[in-house]
Amino acid sequence: MATIPVIVKHQGKKYDVELDPTSLGEVFKFQLYSLTGVEPDRQKILVKGGQLKDDTDLSKLGAKPGQTFMMMGTPSGGGGELQRPKEAVKFVEDMTEAEAAKQVGAIPAGLQNLGNTCYLNSTLQTLRAVPELQQELAKYTPAPPAAGTSGTSLGDLSMFGLSGLGASADLTASLRDLYKQMGETQDGFPPLVFLNALRTAFPQFAQKSKSGHGYAQQDAEEAWSQIVSQLRQKLKLKEPSEGSTEAKEISFVDKYFAGGFSSITECDEQAARDGGEEAVKSDDVFLKLDCHISATTNHLRDGILAGLEEKIEKNSSVLNRDAIYTKKSKISRLPKYLTVHFVRFFWKREAQKKAKIMRKVTFPDELDVVEFCTDELRKMLVPVRDKVREVRKDEEDVERARKRQKRIHDKQVADEAAGIVDSVSESQKADEKKAEDKKKEAKAADGDTAMDDVVYKTDAEIDAERAAAILAAKKELHALIDPDLEKDEGANKSGLYELRGVVTHQGASADSGHYTAYVKKVGPLDPKTGKRGEEDGKWWWFNDDKVSEVDADKITTLSGGGESHSALILLYKAIPLPSAEGLAE
Repeated sequence: MATIPVIVKHQGKKYDVELDPTSLGEVFKFQLYSLTGVEPDRQKILVKGGQLKDDTDLSKLGAKPGQTFMMMGTPSGGGGELQRPKEAVKFVEDMTEAEAAKQVGAIPAGLQNLGNTCYLNSTLQTLRAVPELQQELAKYTPAPPAAGTSGTSLGDLSMFGLSGLGASADLTASLRDLYKQMGETQDGFPPLVFLNALRTAFPQFAQKSKSGHGYAQQDAEEAWSQIVSQLRQKLKLKEPSEGSTEAKEISFVDKYFAGGFSSITECDEQAARDGGEEAVKSDDVFLKLDCHISATTNHLRDGILAGLEEKIEKNSSVLNRDAIYTKKSKISRLPKYLTVHFVRFFWKREAQKKAKIMRKVTFPDELDVVEFCTDELRKMLVPVRDKVREVRKDEEDVERARKRQKRIHDKQVADEAAGIVDSVSESQKADEKKAEDKKKEAKAADGDTAMDDVVYKTDAEIDAERAAAILAAKKELHALIDPDLEKDEGANKSGLYELRGVVTHQGASADSGHYTAYVKKVGPLDPKTGKRGEEDGKWWWFNDDKVSEVDADKITTLSGGGESHSALILLYKAIPLPSAEGLAE
């Protein structure tokens, strides 16, 4: 089939091109690349119905000799000239293992199963999703040995970052080194040093299997709690103190993971209250919220509400005997990272093991905990939460309008380039103009003064007004944050959390089965600005040393309902508040 001479318009210039109907759109783009210097992936060639795609069969365009096509796009770097790279190009094959592990899109390291250690692997992978923890661990230096103790063991070398040479009794130093080593590889890493440190600090994890072969399976929640408790004791931060030049010391866990309860404990029996026994108020610290599961629990909210009320049996000084008390708690402080534990395991006496509650309990991607808070905290959170939702809705409306305008504009440009006129639109415009002219004539006949045409705003002006309104709303949002809450860097300021990690269990009991972890992928890190780009919504699935990427839909299947993988621990993070500059904090 003979070629067809066509004309391509680009930036005010016309190019004569021979279009081959037997080839694809990709070939046509390379022809234009040689003429304009615009790379094929940066070209937008407008044809009837939209843009020319690489796999478009050119014979289906129905091109005629002399037909004009319009092309948009500019060469990368502002020009079509090839330039020598400012930095030497380094291929993945030439990188060290550590360099390859730090590349954008690199698969993170898995952890080898050292014999029923999946409970530990899943816990470590989920905790690693906390960037503040990795940053503070990197700066951690263990305290020197106490006077009079031997400091010559290999484990004590951990204070110099050399704990890999021997099992350190310092669990925090072992965790620091483990995360550093995991960041330098994409292979399954053996957490042997950390495992030995854990078993030294907590002998329960060194329990042997009942069969006599190897170590027993353990509960991931117990491992999580023990590791966090050690971090709470060891990992300290220095922060400025009000009214003092000296910095105060605060636990990392207390700042980012610890919440506060305001509780009231009261005897259930009326006789105690009649006898003058008053309710006892108390303030407690919590490191996780328990989601209790009963026959009526269907959603995470139900379980959390049940966990905020508990029955306690203790002695009543008024009744002079044991009585049942009810302790009701409200949250008085929300941490930046909220751990939620599904209480799925219970001790089954007849079976002499921890049995599992299989019931399906759903959980949200975004968790609103405002209703669980004290009245005082709720008053601080509600205005911020509502403003966040308002800003989100405005941004979504603007984005929908932008996409709609772009589709309409692209179609109009493509139709004009292809010589297509929308007869319906043209006739409608003509009818509207005639009707408007008749109205003006009628008003003039009645003695009214004919008004000038109304000046309508352009799309650009409307978009600018919307953007200004959203920016003003973001500034207003930050002005709504309570000053005391603003000072607490490690607290949630909106009452809204986003899901970042899930530890799952597969099986019928805590002493058997298999644990894995799901961690939400973060956006690519810009090495120049240090800021992360937009997330793609996908998750990493850590199944010991096997790491794979899964869609967000997979997380919705982890609600339980059988022996398949069900959520045991959820790690939520306070949502980032949009700043006045339009960036997430």
